[in-house]
Amino acid sequence: MNWFLYRLLPPRPDFATTMDERERAAMTEHVGYWRGLLDSGRTIFFGPVADPAGPWGLGIVNGESLDDAEALGKADPAVVAGVARFEVLPMLSAVTR
Repeated sequence: MNWFLYRLLPPRPDFATTMDERERAAMTEHVGYWRGLLDSGRTIFFGPVADPAGPWGLGIVNGESLDDAEALGKADPAVVAGVARFEVLPMLSAVTR
């Protein structure tokens, strides 16, 4: 199994506190999507990071390949709605339970 760091990048540093209704709806769907990935074992955790430069989202996902992990990002409702963009980076190694 390969592990990947998924980083959800909001459109602006104050996004978490200035979302409009459309953005909030997309983020609600985003959380449900990631909850499903957690329940199915595709991620071991996810959540917002309190970066002083502005919060962003983090998930650690598993997959067969980088393309497989990137497909999860392309299907993220926040990305589909154009509310955020993402990066996926392969982990060089991972120590898990």
